[in-house]
Amino acid sequence: MFWCKLKIYNEQRVFVDIALQIDSSLALVGQSGSGKSLTLKALLDLLPKGFFKELDYKWEYTLIRGKTISLVPQNPFTALSPLTKIKHQFFVSLKEAQELLELVGLEGEFLERYPPQLSGGQLQRVVIAMALAHKPKLLLLDEPTTALDPKLKEAILDLLLDLQKELGFLMLFVTHEIDSAAKVCKKLAVIKDGTIVEQGEAKHIIQSPREPYTKELIAANFAQREFRK
Repeated sequence: MFWCKLKIYNEQRVFVDIALQIDSSLALVGQSGSGKSLTLKALLDLLPKGFFKELDYKWEYTLIRGKTISLVPQNPFTALSPLTKIKHQFFVSLKEAQELLELVGLEGEFLERYPPQLSGGQLQRVVIAMALAHKPKLLLLDEPTTALDPKLKEAILDLLLDLQKELGFLMLFVTHEIDSAAKVCKKLAVIKDGTIVEQGEAKHIIQSPREPYTKELIAANFAQREFRK
């Protein structure tokens, strides 16, 4: 279990003031500007200069970026160097890189390719493999399916579920897509203006949202999904 209390602020205002508990998987859901990305950056110790943080957490591990805690970024197309072969972007041995690609459903020969030679779904699998390279205990996911079409999105969500079952890591899934959150995570926390306004079992919140803000998120999300169909 990972529990943290986090406050992010500068001299003018408080941007985020939340408490989170992750027993297995938790989705942090909110609109753009609600504080989701700041939360991830604070946990990774990547806040821009000028921000301050107060972080109190209970966990048996020290938060070490790339070791106990790792990130799957939002856009796989910009996460990798387009001019460098995939094999040179893994900071592990070639054998380990091959094993990691196999873990996410790709053949080892992809290591010899350049990122522009891969599809969006393949790139996202590569990025996930890289995030798992040092066996993190907590995996942070920043809108990992936003840049993908619906079919690829489902495949990546299924992959994440399978990987968590096999490897046993905790997962914090940051997204504005409530349906994706409910598929991957057992619990859900809704963030608005840097504070948690509603949290609990994901299915229960979707079926019976309490806050007007949560209702708006759900309505907008499912309306968009119907439009895509």
